[in-house]
Amino acid sequence: MDKLPDWVTAEVGRAAKRPVLPPGPRAKAARYDSKNRRIVVSLSNGCLFAFPPEQAQGLSGATAAQLGRVEVVGRGYGLHWQELDADLSVPGLLAGLFGSAAWMVEMGRRGGAATTAAKQQAARENGRKGGRPRKTA
Repeated sequence: MDKLPDWVTAEVGRAAKRPVLPPGPRAKAARYDSKNRRIVVSLSNGCLFAFPPEQAQGLSGATAAQLGRVEVVGRGYGLHWQELDADLSVPGLLAGLFGSAAWMVEMGRRGGAATTAAKQQAARENGRKGGRPRKTA
């Protein structure tokens, strides 16, 4: 067999030194806690991370049994629900990303539309003052 060119040998050497997996905690296990209505993820660094399934794209409206059939995939970098055809990235979840950009925009819109007594009171007070103050350029 012919000798490989030097540039190939050098590139293979550099690739061998690169970390195979990105840094950061990975999922060791995941489960659905039906009492608290949360997906609970045990991380490789000993921490626990939990979130409500309603906030995650593909999990809203799923039954407790469906949510309980979660699998840790991709060496701990993903969560998968076969029956729901849903996949979530563990680094994404830890960064607060519970779905696609469009999903996140919709979740923000819903949160901003929430009406609370405090929001109603603030709106009344602003109304008495002539409305929301104009932004200055």
